[in-house]
Amino acid sequence: MINKKVSSVQEALQGIEDNMTLMLGGFGLCGIPENAIAELVQKQTKNLTCISNNAGVDDFGLGLLLQHKQIKKMISSYVGENAEFERQMLSGELEVELIPQGTLAERCRAAQTGIAAFFTPAGYGTEVAQGKETREFNGKMHVLEHAFQADFSIVKAWKGDTAGNLIFKGTARNFNPCMAGAAKITIAEVEELVEAGTLDPNQIHIPGIFVQRIFQGKFFEKRIEQRTTRKK
Repeated sequence: MINKKVSSVQEALQGIEDNMTLMLGGFGLCGIPENAIAELVQKQTKNLTCISNNAGVDDFGLGLLLQHKQIKKMISSYVGENAEFERQMLSGELEVELIPQGTLAERCRAAQTGIAAFFTPAGYGTEVAQGKETREFNGKMHVLEHAFQADFSIVKAWKGDTAGNLIFKGTARNFNPCMAGAAKITIAEVEELVEAGTLDPNQIHIPGIFVQRIFQGKFFEKRIEQRTTRKK
């Protein structure tokens, strides 16, 4: 039986170096690889290009890497909750590529499935399409988008087994599944790690073939990005 379990987050992140491109799963603050991000801060890895739906908040998630000036470029679809991100972008310290959310997901999935590029109508006629090939299909214009090329993909799952099979919960299924297997090496951080054969095969969302390293994280905060309460 193949065993992809590593003993620690430090072992899981071996090989991540300055100037690399990383995919990081999650949606808002839901389903983000908290332990891996914290370790990247400790490693002081810098000049990173990060592909993620959003950039965390000022003091949590990818916001921690932004605080320490470790990110050179952000490729995202939504960045509205992070004042430090805004400051760095407006000052020119941070390079930013904003992508329609569906296109971001599909560029991840294309990389996962080995599709080099695809045409999408999203973004045609806007700044998103500038400098890109366009083509008409069935009377509608489309923009050519290329699959991402990332060195490492870091995803977070609810449960996983030692063979790398993963189960996600709720909103964490938005970007984590399509990022698994979409880079040269995929690292899975899980809340609960069990022996291979323990998980119900019918419940597995991502098979272990897409994962190279898996470890059990600790002390997940699972913060709420915007807490809304009803008046009494």
